Amino acid sequence: MLIALARRLAGFALTFLILSVFVFAVMEVMPGDPAATMLGTSATPETLAALRTSMGLDAPLIERYAAWLGGLAMGNLGTSYTYGVPVRDLIAERLAVTLPLTLMAATLAVLVALPLGTLAAARPGGAVDMAATFYAQAGIAVPNFWIGLLLVMGVALGLGLLPAGGFPGWDAGVWPAVRALILPTVALAIPQSAVLVNITRAAVVEVLNEDFVRTARAKGASPARALWRHAVPNALVPVLTMLGLQFSFLIAGAVLVENVFNLPGMGRLAWQALSQRDLVVIQNVVLFFAVIVILVNLVVDILHTIVDPRLRRRA
Repeated sequence: MLIALARRLAGFALTFLILSVFVFAVMEVMPGDPAATMLGTSATPETLAALRTSMGLDAPLIERYAAWLGGLAMGNLGTSYTYGVPVRDLIAERLAVTLPLTLMAATLAVLVALPLGTLAAARPGGAVDMAATFYAQAGIAVPNFWIGLLLVMGVALGLGLLPAGGFPGWDAGVWPAVRALILPTVALAIPQSAVLVNITRAAVVEVLNEDFVRTARAKGASPARALWRHAVPNALVPVLTMLGLQFSFLIAGAVLVENVFNLPGMGRLAWQALSQRDLVVIQNVVLFFAVIVILVNLVVDILHTIVDPRLRRRA
């Protein structure tokens, strides 16, 4: 088990190094000059050259990459060109919005998809199955930012039940902050739960046809016990796999949802940095997103080993 974990950690380190090279290279080939963006079109060549020197943009690529990688190792992510503050502080501040939003959306997606997909698999062709199929098709077809706009118009502006946007901060209290994240959470969770409903239903249907489930029924287990005690735990492996893959889509969807609801999160920070050509912020935010996705997939692999005894014995 420890050897398998060490191999996964080594793979994580190698993937991180490859991703850092890729992110740095993509940022370098992007059109535009950060110094020219900051000074505007009226800047003189001398002023532009001086600013490029102070920003370190005139150094060789290898030297700049090594400096960036060394700063990452020391926890120094550099200073934002636009905001003039350390990028580490910007990420920490915005992460206080994006992380709860993503975790709430993932939790809501699982709480909706797991029972709905399981009940749909228990009676194929029944009323619950048809409702689950309709929900899955509608949830996949409608993008999350459009769901967010509908929630703003219907729930926030029409009924006045929840805020239409903005974030008061956690200093204002837990409930006001959570209340501001409810509609974005729903908008972010619906498409992901729709995919999980299909995966859960297919996995549970497949497991219900296995011999050990029929053996449990033959030994006197009730249909509910055979479903929830035997079928569902063995169907969790593909569900966990899809949940790990969906985490990247949750992060990508947060970029649009945060802009719809005017939330000061990581997605909005990445969007603003991209529009302002703030390379330092873009590089670190994109790499941070990639590391989060890799870590989630690492956790999913470990959970696979815990849930599936066959993988545990193999490890």
